[in-house]
Amino acid sequence: MADVLLRPGSGEMGDPGRQGRFGKYGGGYVPESLVAACRQVEEAFREAWPDPGFRQSLARLLAVQVGRPTPLTPARRLSAELGINLLLKREDLTHTGSHKINNVLGQALLARRMGKARLIAETGAGQHGVATATAAALLGLEATVFMGQRDMERQALNVFRMRMLGAEVVPVETGSRTLKDATSQAMRHWVGATEHAHYCVGSVIGPHPYPWMVRTFQRVIGDEARGQCAGELSTGVPDYVVACVGGGSNAAGTFAGFADTSARLVGVEAEGGAGAALGRVGVLHGARSLFLQDGDGQIVEAHSVAAGLDYPGVGPEHAHLRDLGRARYVTVTDNEAISALVRLARTEGIVAALESAHAVAWVIRAAGAGELPPGATVMLTLSGRGDKDVSTLKELA
Repeated sequence: MADVLLRPGSGEMGDPGRQGRFGKYGGGYVPESLVAACRQVEEAFREAWPDPGFRQSLARLLAVQVGRPTPLTPARRLSAELGINLLLKREDLTHTGSHKINNVLGQALLARRMGKARLIAETGAGQHGVATATAAALLGLEATVFMGQRDMERQALNVFRMRMLGAEVVPVETGSRTLKDATSQAMRHWVGATEHAHYCVGSVIGPHPYPWMVRTFQRVIGDEARGQCAGELSTGVPDYVVACVGGGSNAAGTFAGFADTSARLVGVEAEGGAGAALGRVGVLHGARSLFLQDGDGQIVEAHSVAAGLDYPGVGPEHAHLRDLGRARYVTVTDNEAISALVRLARTEGIVAALESAHAVAWVIRAAGAGELPPGATVMLTLSGRGDKDVSTLKELA
């Protein structure tokens, strides 16, 4: 399949083809023992997605369990302070508290359709793990969630929530004991469990078809937001569309709704986990993309105060969007994110997740520096709420 040039107003983020390629990125770099499993997932998804029954089941769950559509909230006081028009897409108001549930319910329905009895997942901030445990409980499946020991300590509330929902939470004590290592361990576990378990990847990372499939399930964010912006704005489309990026699923889902418009797409990464902004081409977790690496090509450990952004790379479609110039990727520091979280809380009464606060921080900085023109309209996906980060904030804010 020819690459789709995703320039403003000229197309959409579509099917990457059987090879799962977004330009030079993507693919399926997995051991032979996982090739058949990945193909099975792709075939099942290609069969399920056009099926009206599958789509209706998912739409109903998103409505009655998740609470979709989520609102588009004007941030009136912060907008007045910044001299712009800031609109927040409220994924923090979903059941379980983040965008992760959109993708997980889709994959859980797919797993059941494939005859799988158990979900395997990785998690960093714990929100994907909680969503996986929730979907498993709802649909009568088992769940095994791998989580780095360091993340388990700083996200103890979500560990408790997962176990309360009946999931097995497996500590990962290798490497940096964060999201990268949890992902590696989950993939290794899947090798011996493909017959009865489905690996429910939490972001637009991993081997084909996961980056495409996860983005497709998350596109509900961008499609809703586009319709809401059409009703809210005289221009119909915001000047800027902004989202935080770790692996990048909330951003990919958001961007997919606006890729064929004039909106400028901005992905905001943690300074210590900036795969798109600072990474080089490499292969990790089954896909070719952009990753932080040393001079010898070894993956460098990422760091972020936000556990969900503590990943050394970015999904392959984001790498492709960067190369095309269709999306821009920027970074903010831990301190900027914490400051933005507090400012949003005190102007709008919204306590956002630390991950989402990175996107808010860039908007604050860009507006103050004149990078965002006065009166510019900015649509920002608030991908999660900050309940999970209370212990971190008590220590640092």
